[in-house]
Amino acid sequence: MDILKRIEKLRHWLERNHVEAIIIPSTDPHCGEYVPLHWEVRKWISGFTGSAGTAVVTAKDAALWTDSRYFIQAKEQLRNSGFILMKERIPETPSIGKWLSSVLPTGSKVAICGEMFAHQEKEELANELTNKFTIKSFSDPFNELWDNRPELPLNKIYKQPIDYAGKSITEKLSAIRKQLKEEQVDHILICALDEIAWVTNLRGSDVHCNPVFVSYLLIGQDDATLYINPQKLDNELLNDLKNQNITCKNYQDIFNDLTKLHSIWLDPKSTNQAVYEALKIIPFEKRSPVTFLKSIKNEQEIEGFHQAMLRDGIALVKFLKWLRPAVEKGNETELSVSNKLEEFRKEQNNYLGISFDTIAAYGFHGAIVHYEPTKETDIPLKSEGFLLLDSGGQYLDGTTDVTRTISLGTLSPEMKLDYTLVLKGFIQLGLAKFPEGTCGTQLDILARQFLWKEGKNYMHGTGHGVGSHLCVHEGPHQIRMNNIPAVLKVGMTVTDEPGLYLEGRYGIRTENTLLIVPYIETEFGSYLQFEHLTLCPIDKEPILTEMLSREEIDWLNWYHQTVYDKISPYLNNEEIEWLKEATKAI
Repeated sequence: MDILKRIEKLRHWLERNHVEAIIIPSTDPHCGEYVPLHWEVRKWISGFTGSAGTAVVTAKDAALWTDSRYFIQAKEQLRNSGFILMKERIPETPSIGKWLSSVLPTGSKVAICGEMFAHQEKEELANELTNKFTIKSFSDPFNELWDNRPELPLNKIYKQPIDYAGKSITEKLSAIRKQLKEEQVDHILICALDEIAWVTNLRGSDVHCNPVFVSYLLIGQDDATLYINPQKLDNELLNDLKNQNITCKNYQDIFNDLTKLHSIWLDPKSTNQAVYEALKIIPFEKRSPVTFLKSIKNEQEIEGFHQAMLRDGIALVKFLKWLRPAVEKGNETELSVSNKLEEFRKEQNNYLGISFDTIAAYGFHGAIVHYEPTKETDIPLKSEGFLLLDSGGQYLDGTTDVTRTISLGTLSPEMKLDYTLVLKGFIQLGLAKFPEGTCGTQLDILARQFLWKEGKNYMHGTGHGVGSHLCVHEGPHQIRMNNIPAVLKVGMTVTDEPGLYLEGRYGIRTENTLLIVPYIETEFGSYLQFEHLTLCPIDKEPILTEMLSREEIDWLNWYHQTVYDKISPYLNNEEIEWLKEATKAI
């Protein structure tokens, strides 16, 4: 009923402002995937809680577009909400433009919130709606519509020590300014929060699970300005920034200062439409150089990943040893095991919290790709079927992301078949050797090949970058079916996470975080390979060993020996015995 009332209130706003529709994305003024509560507008208006989705409301209709990770979840959460579900990348699903054309007359006005719409998305939308509709940008209308809207966070900021950051602010600014000179531009505005955190060697807690802080960073050839609520900085941090010739101003001052610039570099993917509308000049548009600089991990960051993965592995092994006996005793649920895993992580040095909400999905919940147990959905675990556990930790020296599908008891032959198909793809992608210049799209089939032979598939990406005590999802590179041209380079982290999901039955996913490293040099050029950073046993019980090749068996045995050798020195005798059995050669 609350959702229906909110939609009605929004429709009155449409009428007062003489527009026929409004498009509401999931982002914030920094075009983030995960956003502070203040900007969770799409969630507020629709009731759908997934991280990706776009809501559209007209005077009579409402629809929400989201990707395959959330089809099942959105179907449930949108029930009786007034919204219809639009499944992205499904042939019969219309685009937002085509849908609007079907429900509105030509010449209608469509509203967007300029602060919450990336400029590139606005331009793409405008191109699609050409000759049909007019797009009208408004300053955030939800300030008046959302009663008791959460305030912007005032959480304090802290330093990322140079021992973990690896490069100083001076070095990072110099690299950016070098590119400014090459492009003959005076300034660049950094809007993406993880990029600002990386450049300034600062971290925050304004976004759940992501150690970032709400701000803009304007970098010139000789100086820089951080636009931020001053309450978030103590005197020590202010002095540190001042010593780097970085001035601090109020967050909203950016819009006035933009009017005074003679030239500026903007990334249209991460800069909101309101920033563009504040300019009095035509900007230079190109992907932010920080996106690429940040993605290549330096030596200290790589060492930090190794140390974080080691401690995370210790916590995971302790948890896995505890899990099945606890389930057999009874009274364990999805939420209880999720909480137990965090208890083990909290015992580790440098642990600062989870890197995303833990996906502890038992049985049919496993088919909901990004399922997160709540008090309303929590179910007990039994000594049968699969538990899909996707989790990660934020450590001061690294960010982790790992998935294991765990047998809790009796499994059907089909479950074992599917588990083995996913595992084969996981192993083959991790074994890949590829020439410099390769992008993730070219490798994606390695993870899917065995599923495809059985007429099976998964619709999410196979891999994403991981930040260094930053966001668990990081670009520009990815491994996925649709074309992502960003090249894979030495020093990048990327996940390897194929899966399979059968609605109403079970889900399977296996995931490690990898590091791209050199392989060999030949007359044909330089070749690269993956190093597995994650240290956690892979459940052997569901494997149909006869389906694995000799190469795959050898790799699994090698990986398990590596896990044992690195983790066992930190365990007690009982834990060592459990790990010895869990990593025993097959």
